[in-house]
Amino acid sequence: MKDKSLYAQAGVDIDKANELVKRIRPMVASTFKRGVLTEIGGFAGLFALDLDRYHEPVLVSSTDGVGTKIKIAAMCNMHKTIGIDLVAMCVNDILVCGANPLFFLDYFATGELDPEKATDVIKGITDGCKEADCSLIGGETAEMPGLYAENDYDLAGFVVGVVDRDKIIDGSEIGVGQVMIGLSSTGLHSNGFSLVRKICFEKLGLAVSERVPEIGKLSLGEVLLTPTKIYSSTINHLLKQQRITGMVHITGGAFLDNIPRILPKSCRAVIKKGSWPIPPIFQFLQEKGNISEEEMFRTFNCGIGMVLIVPEADAQDLLFQTHALDEQAFVIGHIEERKPEKPPVVFQN
Repeated sequence: MKDKSLYAQAGVDIDKANELVKRIRPMVASTFKRGVLTEIGGFAGLFALDLDRYHEPVLVSSTDGVGTKIKIAAMCNMHKTIGIDLVAMCVNDILVCGANPLFFLDYFATGELDPEKATDVIKGITDGCKEADCSLIGGETAEMPGLYAENDYDLAGFVVGVVDRDKIIDGSEIGVGQVMIGLSSTGLHSNGFSLVRKICFEKLGLAVSERVPEIGKLSLGEVLLTPTKIYSSTINHLLKQQRITGMVHITGGAFLDNIPRILPKSCRAVIKKGSWPIPPIFQFLQEKGNISEEEMFRTFNCGIGMVLIVPEADAQDLLFQTHALDEQAFVIGHIEERKPEKPPVVFQN
C-alpha cells in the first residue's frame, strides 16, 4: 500500500474525490437532457440553448441552500433526500418568474470527504433534477479540514432557467379582486429549522427516532426530513393553460415577507384564516414552542408552499386543473386596494 500524500495527511484526499466522481458519473448523466454538451469532470458545464423555442429568451438564475436542515440529516444519518431539498429551493425560486429550469450546479463542502455520504447527497440532487426536469451539469466538492468539523458538510445550489421576455411573471399585472390560490407543501420544506431544533431537541429533549403521536405515525426525524416539494411539473402545465399574474414561493420569511415581494404598491393581500388545513407538525411546533400566530406565518409555510394569483374569473378553472394534476390547492385569499398606512399582507377570519 502506498503512503498517503502530504496533502492527504493534511486532510485533503484527492483520491477520495476522484473515487466520488466515478461513483456519481452515471447518476449525473441520467439527468442530462437535450442541450447538455459536456460530461461531468470538465472545468465547466456547457449547455446549448434551443433558440427555436423562444422569441426573446431571458435567462433566470437563483442560488440557495437548505440551512440547518442538514443538521437533522446528520442526526438521523439519512442523507438521500437533502439533495432534493437543495434543488427544490433553487428551482421553486425561478418558477415564480415563469421560467423553465435548464441546468443545475451544486457545491458540497465538508471537513473530511466520506464518499458514501457524499454519494447519497448527490443521489438526492440527481433525483431532484429529474423531478424538476433540469440537468446537473457540474459542481464542486470541497474538502476543508479546519473549516468544517470532520462529519459536517454544507450545500449550495445554483440553477439557470429560461423564459420568453413577454412571458415573464413579475407581479405587475396583479390587481384588485384577483384571487390567491395556495398549493400545498409537503411539510416544513427547508425553512425554520433553527427554531425547530430549539423546540424539539433543546426544549423538549426529543430524539429523532421518537414517534410523536401529535404529528403522525412517522418518526420525528422522518417528518422533519420530508423533502421540499418541487413544483416544476404543476407550474409548467398551468402556464400552458392559465393566466397567472403572480407567483410566490413561500420560503424564508413565509407569507409576511415573501408575498409583498411581488405586490404592486397599490395592492395588499388578504389571507383567509382556516382556508386550508394546517399539517400537524406546524400545530405541534406552535403549541410546544409557544409561538405567536404572526411569527408562525413569518417563519413557516404552514402547509402552503406556493401561492398563485389569478383573475377571479379564472380561479375555479385553475383549481380544476390543479386537482386534475393530483395537486392539493385552496383558495386562500384575495387582492384588495391598499391604503398607504396599511400593511401589505393581512390575515382575516
